[in-house]
Amino acid sequence: MSVTPQSDSETTESGGGIANYVRRVIHDEDVRERFYRALFYVAAAFFLITTLFPFYWLFVLALTPNSEILAGDWSLPVIGIDFPHPKGFNIGAFVEVFQQIPFHLYVFNSFVLATVTTIFVLIIASLAGYVFGRLEFPGRGALMLIVLAISYFPPAAFLIPLFDAFLGNAIVVPFLGIELFSIPRIVNTPWAMITPFSALFLPLSIFILTTFYGQIPDGLEDAARVEGTTRLGALVRVIMPLSAPGLATAAVLTFISVYNEYFFSSLMALENTPGNWSPLVGGILSYQTQYTTSFNLMAAASIVGVLPVVLLVIVAQERIVSGLTQGALKE
Repeated sequence: MSVTPQSDSETTESGGGIANYVRRVIHDEDVRERFYRALFYVAAAFFLITTLFPFYWLFVLALTPNSEILAGDWSLPVIGIDFPHPKGFNIGAFVEVFQQIPFHLYVFNSFVLATVTTIFVLIIASLAGYVFGRLEFPGRGALMLIVLAISYFPPAAFLIPLFDAFLGNAIVVPFLGIELFSIPRIVNTPWAMITPFSALFLPLSIFILTTFYGQIPDGLEDAARVEGTTRLGALVRVIMPLSAPGLATAAVLTFISVYNEYFFSSLMALENTPGNWSPLVGGILSYQTQYTTSFNLMAAASIVGVLPVVLLVIVAQERIVSGLTQGALKE
């Protein structure tokens, strides 16, 4: 029994326009490719608009005099929508942010805290990643889950005991009253922030490096061991260079997270001053006082503060992308 193929007109009549187009997408490779390309452009446009519009809003606020911002009349009707635009052109706000307060010191504090924390995290995560990724021992999976579980706790859960310890008070066993030890008073020092930062952002780096280190062939490490190097030497000379994308990914993610962090920093620095290692966000909030709020200066400071992270991402974007994609595959 033979089946007569339907003509295009019969196919069009058998279903609506959408159904016909769906059939063409399924069966026609050229139409399918154009459809996927259109979806990509739509998704990319949506992502760019939602990502870049906040930066545009910051520029509008930074260039608009604060008196005009408070007046609230700084929108331009575009296609029936009040589209914000700068009313006036106060480029001097980017200079005033450094004149009103030492904003560069707040940026420096965040940069130092992020850099030192990233170094500590990479060192510890490299050692832990080597153990979890290349050594076999009982309870490895359970121990890895415990390490990852630390990242599930909200940072506020650790605040009170850490603050009490960093004030120099003795650590006491609950319900027993036994004094274990006490640490020096480190509040208002960078160590009061670097310590909890390292603990909070360490599990993700361990997970990333464990995946990468586990993919390195054993023969490469064995060859280095035959030449007389130790396990630590093989880690530094062979495994870490071959896992450069993973190291770059862990470093950049940790740096950005610490650079933008404010919760612990605002509480471990008892006063919002550069001398107490108050971070970038503390400097931005310094333009808001009890009686006045300089919205234009806060916006200009936000733009200045985000520039180091933007430059870092631009420089390391290839490493980040390759690290996230390679780490997702188990060869």
